[in-house]
Amino acid sequence: MIAKTEEDFNGLKEIGRIVAFIRDELVQRTTPGTTTKELDDIAGELFEKEGALSAPKNEYNFPGYTCISVNEEVAHGIPGDRVIHEGDLVNIDVSGSKNGYFADTGISFVVGEGEEVLTKICYVAKKAFEEGLKKAKPGSKKSGIGKVVYQTAKQHGLTVIKNLTGHGIGRTIHEAPDHIYNYKETWDDELLKEGMVIAFEPFISTFEEEVFQLEDGWTYATEKSYVAQLEHTIILTKNGPIIITL
Repeated sequence: MIAKTEEDFNGLKEIGRIVAFIRDELVQRTTPGTTTKELDDIAGELFEKEGALSAPKNEYNFPGYTCISVNEEVAHGIPGDRVIHEGDLVNIDVSGSKNGYFADTGISFVVGEGEEVLTKICYVAKKAFEEGLKKAKPGSKKSGIGKVVYQTAKQHGLTVIKNLTGHGIGRTIHEAPDHIYNYKETWDDELLKEGMVIAFEPFISTFEEEVFQLEDGWTYATEKSYVAQLEHTIILTKNGPIIITL
């Protein structure tokens, strides 16, 4: 989507506020002994209260209001009876729509005290996001974002997941540009445009660079790596990117 009007900006900011609020509420409620289904039920209540719709449930018939992934799960984890424990690495991904506008956000975090490597990959995901954001300018090459994400990961002795990417968003949950890579894809030199709306989401991995899909048909996981993600929806402007999901 290319946001052009005041109505576009206001509509995007409103759904951005809602999914960020739900994300933060679920992070706060993630404590040892809680199940992922209990967290998702809270999200369902909040979507209804805000007059918004869960994007995965309404657009793709996903079996949950949110995607909640734990430890070896990287993305699209199905909420269920899995109990969260102290030291777990949890990812909460919330996307939704209201009045025809969509936003998407996600964060990985460690529950309580965990392994040092888990804290590290969460920090590097945040750092990679910040570095990539500096390249998110109208007129710049889209591939420049992925280049600095990958460089940031390597500087910390880590790598990226290459077969999960960011994407365009706005009027639907996934739209052009189809991919925002987390590494420099040499053929992908599309120029970023004024008003372009993107979901930018670095995935930082301890060593594996690809995920595979589990038999449930939704969840992406790794064999042995830990992976952390940070995702925000951004409107690109000549005065700098506007993050609508802070």
